[in-house]
Amino acid sequence: MGYLSKFFGVCAAVTLLSVTVVGAEEKDPTKARVPADQIAEAKAMKNPVASSPESIAKGKALYEGKGTCFNCHGKEGKGDGPAGAILNPSPRNFTNCKFHKKRKDGELFWVIKNGSAGTGMVSLVPAAITEEEAWTIINYERSFCKSEE
Repeated sequence: MGYLSKFFGVCAAVTLLSVTVVGAEEKDPTKARVPADQIAEAKAMKNPVASSPESIAKGKALYEGKGTCFNCHGKEGKGDGPAGAILNPSPRNFTNCKFHKKRKDGELFWVIKNGSAGTGMVSLVPAAITEEEAWTIINYERSFCKSEE
């Protein structure tokens, strides 16, 4: 095999490996991502957008559209989106009902607005979405929990 053939073979193998790399799982998927000195205020925030079939549908459109949430969290909310595959820790798995039981809407909003240090989560408000759109996306994220655990 010539030099170029070996080079391209190695490049193809490296490319294949880089596509299949999976980020490290969260050690504790229910751990708060809001700083301790701000968590009480975040927990006290109430979602001004009522959860309804309409707001959930709008949240889905935002999650899959201009919010770009699906890129990391995946279309089904499992934290397995294409961009999330290289993140360590992996993005939140919104199908985890234990996570939803432990975290308040205000905490989720805080993370969408401010990002999350030590993770791939960046601030989306107001760069990509409005505050109202963030609350609407939270309603959709909550819909990923299908059972009581």
